[in-house]
Amino acid sequence: MERLPVQALKDRNQALFDRALRVIPGGVNSPVRAFRAVGGTPRFVQRAKGAYFWDANGQRFIDYIGSWGPMILGHGHPAVLEAVQRAVQDGFSFGAPTEREAELAEEIIRLMPSVEMVRLVSSGTEAAMSAIRLARGVTGRKLLVKFEGCYHGHADALLVKAGSGLATFGMATSAGVPPEVAQHTLVLEYNNLEQLEQAFARHGAEIACLIIEPIAGNMNFVRSTPAFIQRCRALCTQHGAQLIFDEVMTGFRVALGGAQALLGVQPDLTVLGKVIGGGMPLAAFGGRRAIMEHLSPLGPVYQAGTLSGNPVATACGLATLREIQKPGFYENLSCQTQRLMQGLQAVADAQGVPFATDCEGGMFGFFFLPQLPQHYQQVMQTDAARFNRFYHGLLQRGIYMAPALYEAGFVSAAHSDADIDETVACAAQALQEVLAA
Repeated sequence: MERLPVQALKDRNQALFDRALRVIPGGVNSPVRAFRAVGGTPRFVQRAKGAYFWDANGQRFIDYIGSWGPMILGHGHPAVLEAVQRAVQDGFSFGAPTEREAELAEEIIRLMPSVEMVRLVSSGTEAAMSAIRLARGVTGRKLLVKFEGCYHGHADALLVKAGSGLATFGMATSAGVPPEVAQHTLVLEYNNLEQLEQAFARHGAEIACLIIEPIAGNMNFVRSTPAFIQRCRALCTQHGAQLIFDEVMTGFRVALGGAQALLGVQPDLTVLGKVIGGGMPLAAFGGRRAIMEHLSPLGPVYQAGTLSGNPVATACGLATLREIQKPGFYENLSCQTQRLMQGLQAVADAQGVPFATDCEGGMFGFFFLPQLPQHYQQVMQTDAARFNRFYHGLLQRGIYMAPALYEAGFVSAAHSDADIDETVACAAQALQEVLAA
């Protein structure tokens, strides 16, 4: 394990953060990177390879965020690098169609059970926003149902929290979102069947779509129960609403066919990102042909993007998707993720710390709770102070987890047995320090 000198002359991470603070709001281009949830100084990454990255001080970290999920093969996989380098030589962007766009779309359709047509975009936010617009265009309705703790990007209609009562209209969580936008969003409690039934009983004829993470990754790792997700499907069918699965995180991460393959539930529309871009800015939304053909230029629902289907991003994504289809890939990935969770659980149990873990494929979560939470309010009962101390104990030892208790983590195919063992050993030391504090 690489370490900084005992007394580094200068912390370059702090110097870079101070520099960034002068020119970038909060010093970062996505809020969680600022370390506000855990305190301390963000690590500025200089390079990455395999399961590791190195910060501005030259310290090596075992990386369990993997660019928040895309790096399922690890950083700098040879096949992906080769594909990207070839693509770059042909040009960065054309603003015109390429054969590789169709290749990537065909690959997604072949692997994702519910998808018959795909539209490529540049970010998960853009994909979710477009899927919702499409659902509204198809149904002619306004209302959107979402769930507290599920994140679907930063489009105005999605930056909404629950209102004061069950199945009430939401309230904006960000300045700049007009109440007129928030009033069309219903926010319910995840895995709460009673609220779900009530919302459709009251508003079923007005609901355009229900969007959900079938396994939530933005309140850490929380599964939808089989009964809940099946009822989402049944109620949408009954009332003529579109069921949208946000599989930006889970798509090709928890299984080759995504969470929908694991759950055996087919949505009307699916939102994809992260893995399909291999770390490049690329996302997609797709669904049944009859729905997708409402998009322009075929139909009246407008959607466009200058960099959509970017030739370098599609090369990166296509190479990634081909690698993850190799025999034994998901079996090995799942095995490593399970080893990590079992190791962390054993460490916590040995020290008598309330602790719960869960994982699927290469995605995981852990909580300083006696049992796994079922919804956002239970997640937020986690001992935040203990998590933060534990987080920094790991960070000091070269283990990089998500810098917030409400974010899932990710294992890649590049994580070795030695990496997992080192992480578990560091966790044991960090937890001892937490208990001694």
